Amino acid sequence: MASASDPLDFAARIYRESESALAALSEQLVGRDAFAEVLAWTTENVMALTRLAFDAGDLVVRNLRLAGRADINRLGRQLARTEDKLERVLQEVEALRAGQAAAATAPGEAEPAAS
Repeated sequence: MASASDPLDFAARIYRESESALAALSEQLVGRDAFAEVLAWTTENVMALTRLAFDAGDLVVRNLRLAGRADINRLGRQLARTEDKLERVLQEVEALRAGQAAAATAPGEAEPAAS
């Protein structure tokens, strides 16, 4: 049983030693000024690429002439105004038809009574 645990103990000891060595190397790397400069350059480059990507996306949307939220709101208001005008025209047409029907029946009734 002791021989079975020796390889496990050995592997655990090797793992702890390598972890300690890697931690020490990482601390040395992070502690240098060069690391801070590389980190700053990387951050600047990532932000620049992000800005370029967003600008390119805006250009694609503009060039595809896709409707944005403001365009859809404006079209909704125009549609509501058009529907209101159409409703008023329909009311006027119904009023004219009613007037024509009343005018057509009124003289028609008067003529037979006069004959």
